[in-house]
Amino acid sequence: MNGKVLVTGGTVRLGLAISSLLRERGFEVFTTSHRPDSGADFILDFRHELPSSSFDAIVNNAALFRGSDKDLMRVNFLAPKRIIEARLAPVVVNIIDSRVMSPGFTPRNAYEKSKALLLAETLAPHGAVRVNGVAPGPVIAPVAIREKAGLLPFGRPAPEAVARAVAFLIEEPSISGSVLAVDGGNHLSR
Repeated sequence: MNGKVLVTGGTVRLGLAISSLLRERGFEVFTTSHRPDSGADFILDFRHELPSSSFDAIVNNAALFRGSDKDLMRVNFLAPKRIIEARLAPVVVNIIDSRVMSPGFTPRNAYEKSKALLLAETLAPHGAVRVNGVAPGPVIAPVAIREKAGLLPFGRPAPEAVARAVAFLIEEPSISGSVLAVDGGNHLSR
């Protein structure tokens, strides 16, 4: 499958890796950001807006990690849910968080709750829209970002590993309602 793909939050970190790999594979990629200086194709604030075009696939990557509970819920869960319900694309890949896949996981904050709800939405049937997810754990961060590496059973994945999982789910027409954990086995070690 080649075609038009929208990657929300597609100009930095994971979004940039996903956008770059999809372009390499021949997709026409459009990106969003909330920052006017980002170089994104669409400047959108997912707390209030959705894209107005339709696409062949959408990667719901945009996320807030901090902020008000209301904003975290709007960007991390409600915007992806509205994108799916608006049928802006027949294929959607949601970027979740591998922590919410851990056995016995209980959300401790608004970020974790929003990602747990996005996981449930990903696993629900959506008729003619094929919805899947990729659940990264701590990925190798750019040098400018300092964060604890942590110990992962199979090593910390690179952003490109997450991007390959996204591309696979976009390109494989027989998969729906599935989530690929790209987290070095982190979701199994809790």
